[in-house]
Amino acid sequence: MIFKEESACNDPSPDRGREPPLNPFDSIRERLGPQRDALLHHPLYQEIDRLEALHVFMELHIFAVWDFMSLLKSLQQRLSCVAIPWLPAADPSGCRLVNEIVLAEESDDDGQGGFVSHFELYRRAMIRCRAKTGTIDAFLNELHQGRPVAVALESPVVPDCARRFVQQTFRILEDDNLCAIASAFTFGREDLLPAVFQRIVDQLNIQADGDLEDFKYYLDRHIGLDSEEHGPMANQLLHSLCGSDPARWQLAEQTAIDCLEARRALWDGILDRIRAEKQRVGPH
Repeated sequence: MIFKEESACNDPSPDRGREPPLNPFDSIRERLGPQRDALLHHPLYQEIDRLEALHVFMELHIFAVWDFMSLLKSLQQRLSCVAIPWLPAADPSGCRLVNEIVLAEESDDDGQGGFVSHFELYRRAMIRCRAKTGTIDAFLNELHQGRPVAVALESPVVPDCARRFVQQTFRILEDDNLCAIASAFTFGREDLLPAVFQRIVDQLNIQADGDLEDFKYYLDRHIGLDSEEHGPMANQLLHSLCGSDPARWQLAEQTAIDCLEARRALWDGILDRIRAEKQRVGPH
């Protein structure tokens, strides 16, 4: 018996010493490395060197904050019951996961003893630092009046780069594939603001005499929840939905690529507007 055990230990198996294969989720995340790196090292961040540049960023980025909520609510509609009469969810675990994420994203601690959605927290931060909210407010007013998203996006006040970004998201929602929606939510929004962005905001907050405190709070809440709670929950949800079906994972990967490319196009558009504004006003 001892001889056999030693022989087994010395067996030069071709698999011995190899890393275990990655699961489908980790494999996709690894292959998305180039797209993620392009976003995390985008030249946009170098241009946010003054408060006015941050204003331009916020006035456009808030459209991504808004349509993130639409992705989330779409998941909630499909995984839980939000209709009357109520019926039990087909996937109780998925229902629990998405409802936990919705709880914080739609009614988080606002830092002032109340509760607020992350979108409203962002908008409040814009008001405090004197960024303009007119564009996003006009877009939401169109929706309040009952106009479809596609029509509201055609308003001349909506910048092209924001319009194209939201249109891409809503194409995913209209296709109504749960795995694709979950992939857009998970891969398309995961950890896409680098640490350098927070340092930039910290530096600009000194110039702004503390008027970016609300924005810093938004970043702390959003990034903290994403990395510690919502990111792992979204990963678990995508695993549950795609299971062991290669076709579903392939769709999830293509959706993730499309979303990251759309985000890069948004960053390019914001960068162009910041540079144009700097050229218009001259040296700081």
